[in-house]
Amino acid sequence: MKKVLIVEDDENICQLLNHLFQEKYQLTIVRSGTEGVIRASEETFDLVILDLMLPGVTGESVLKSIKKESAVPVIIMTAVNDKKKTVELLKEGAADYVTKPFDIEELEARIEVQLRNTAILAPQEKTMAFKNLTLNMASYEVSVRSKQIDISHKEYQLLELLLSYPNKIYSKANLYERVWGDSYIGGENTVNVHISTLRKKLKAADPDNEYIETIWGMGIRLAKEDS
Repeated sequence: MKKVLIVEDDENICQLLNHLFQEKYQLTIVRSGTEGVIRASEETFDLVILDLMLPGVTGESVLKSIKKESAVPVIIMTAVNDKKKTVELLKEGAADYVTKPFDIEELEARIEVQLRNTAILAPQEKTMAFKNLTLNMASYEVSVRSKQIDISHKEYQLLELLLSYPNKIYSKANLYERVWGDSYIGGENTVNVHISTLRKKLKAADPDNEYIETIWGMGIRLAKEDS
């Protein structure tokens, strides 16, 4: 079942979309831009439906945040029929848009088109495996003992980097610069939190194996096969 994130603060619209699509898609509904940014960074979705006028972080900012980290298609919902604004949003990465009040059949068709296009354009499945862990580079999914685990986009990037170079030891500065693409200054706590959370998730899924080890005084690497 395809996973769809809906970022919308109008309770009536949320109820309508939930009623229409809850049996067809796995829905996650949040009611603020801030929640939208957080959920999009924590989980992998097949589609995002995004309102523009949101409390907290604006829809435009949510779109920019999502497109920095993911190629997931985003359908914009807006009450403002402004062609100039629409063009700007499409240039910033939106895949499509609908104007409120929207036609239900039209919205459903636009959702199906985006999901179909994503399936057609998806790269050929490529995986990396280590111990009981499998990382699917096409779907950005991670499974342990054949059971999928929920990890954030940054956690996925960290794991992919470690799996790509299993013998390489990364300093925290290396990891921050490679994954976050920014100077390491002030980034130590960010790396620590993400590595710690990733370790806990892997340990919960497979208590008998270690997947990430710390080489004291040097950094982080993929654990040895017999660890």
